[in-house]
Amino acid sequence: MDGSRQAGTAPAVTPAPPSGAGGAGTRTGAEAGTNRPTVAGPAKSNRRAPLGQLLIARGLITEDQLRIALIEQGIRKQPIGKVLVALGFLSEAMLRDALAADLGTEQVDLSRVVPDRMALELISREFARTNLVFPVSLDPQSRTLKVAVTSPNDIVLLDRLRELLPPDHSISAIIGAEGDISTAIQQHYEYSWSIDGILNEIETGEIDTESLDASGKDYSGPVVRLVDSILADAVQRRASDLHFEPEAGFLRIRYRIDGVLRQIRAIHHKHWSSMLSRLKIISGMNIAESRAPQDGRCSLTVYGRTIDFRAAAQPTLHGENFVLRVLDRNAALLPLPNLGFEPDQLEMVETMISRPIGILLVTGPTGSGKTTTLYSMLQRQNRIDVNIMTLEDPVEYPLPMVRQADLSTGIKMEFASGIRSLMRQDPDIILVGEIRDADTASMAMRAAMTGHQVFSTLHTNSAVGALVRLFDLGLTPELLAGNLVGIIGQRLARRLCHSCRQPYDIAEDVARMLELAPDAPRVLYRAVGCPKCEYQGYRGRIAIIETLRLDDELDELIVGRCSQWELLRAAQKKGFRPIAKAALRRVVLGDTSFEEAARVVDLTRIGTGEDRPDGA
Repeated sequence: MDGSRQAGTAPAVTPAPPSGAGGAGTRTGAEAGTNRPTVAGPAKSNRRAPLGQLLIARGLITEDQLRIALIEQGIRKQPIGKVLVALGFLSEAMLRDALAADLGTEQVDLSRVVPDRMALELISREFARTNLVFPVSLDPQSRTLKVAVTSPNDIVLLDRLRELLPPDHSISAIIGAEGDISTAIQQHYEYSWSIDGILNEIETGEIDTESLDASGKDYSGPVVRLVDSILADAVQRRASDLHFEPEAGFLRIRYRIDGVLRQIRAIHHKHWSSMLSRLKIISGMNIAESRAPQDGRCSLTVYGRTIDFRAAAQPTLHGENFVLRVLDRNAALLPLPNLGFEPDQLEMVETMISRPIGILLVTGPTGSGKTTTLYSMLQRQNRIDVNIMTLEDPVEYPLPMVRQADLSTGIKMEFASGIRSLMRQDPDIILVGEIRDADTASMAMRAAMTGHQVFSTLHTNSAVGALVRLFDLGLTPELLAGNLVGIIGQRLARRLCHSCRQPYDIAEDVARMLELAPDAPRVLYRAVGCPKCEYQGYRGRIAIIETLRLDDELDELIVGRCSQWELLRAAQKKGFRPIAKAALRRVVLGDTSFEEAARVVDLTRIGTGEDRPDGA
């Protein structure tokens, strides 16, 4: 999180926090006084310093950031911890860890917890949502209920919890992040809004009280709740895209989950007009325009966290088609080691990133995770002493302390002219969303040659094939040699569900193609399907990656205008593993199936010689 800090040069301030400003929850140790409830687990004296000063002392925020947050707190009327997280000065996990360390209380990451059903039955969904608590587990021996709360010193809340439990039960309060608690409540209790109930209400006019928001909010129109419920359902099922597709007599709703479209529902066509209006309103589109394509964007709070949606409407034969891209910052902004690089590949990428000048390319088809990889590399370089500028079309995820320019907002700037403008902003690192044409390629290379580090993407089928594409765009081999740092090629394949994957024996010729050792097991895995993976056989995705680092020897081959074949042979002698072999390695490890690897990577040339490159 070093990248989210800012230099604090102003004199120290020690403001007294307003009421409710001590942390991410409703009350804090400083506000609750010195009397603590008797709870199981470690105990420590209450926090003496305000939360802001505590975070400064731990080096998590600066005095300038605290001053900004206090001003913003007066506007938002929210706890100071929540304001700091909303401003991007620190993460909920960092806030949770700091509070836990100061109070001597256990903290929990609810995203990694499978709750105890017996614990869930002790606290109702309504109480959990209203008071922001989540039951984690129940010890059958000691009858201790462990609950996640935002502030373990909230005496009133703990007393109310005790009233819900049998007399022989006790409470152990642990710290959980506010967003994590909200998400856990939504995921592990019943849905707050029932899609079937809302549809029944629309069609019959009868209000389904079970579908109303249990938090006590005012009743809202059924179409509004229907759209919100569909969006929440898509986020909960990890969809990357939502498709609303009108047909002659019905509306088809499909989610893209793990890279594959699935039909989720079919709704009568008469509901589409009002649903479309709602979608256009929240996306900032013109609801009166139905004959021209429109783009939009919206940001909603789903399951306690902010989810961005990128929207696109397209007129078709039976009405406007509407597609939403789900942009979940928590799921996409991953540390570099979590992207799926193998150890030798990660070391090579770290080496390439460490070069202060030059251009680094990430290649692959649409939806292969190129943007996620670029953002992870930017996060790795994001420091207070580095100026990072980006040109994107559009900006998918806002990054703290990174200056991002969105070319999709109608501004009169393209990638080529944008790079020229960015070079006057004193950048150290430049990210170009995509190299599409000769002008963009030329300007990106010029930026790399003039002492900048440049990251960009390119649509090619392989890392070696990217060179052919760059030649087609007018870059000469002499220009590329020494300035092109490296190329990363990647695909995303569905991960086999480990709960139901099934082993099977393979033939000897298949073992030779997979380059298995003579004494290695002749066993692969196939997809089956179970409730945990919604009977798909796959859950989640893995990255299949090839990394090509250009050194002096390969640069000399490029200057000599060698063929793609010669460059590939030379790279393989240096340990380069083509993406087809990287995919087969994932198959052998049991991470994915042979059929899934063949779906995303061309495996037809494996075993035919030396994996001849397939070009751009």
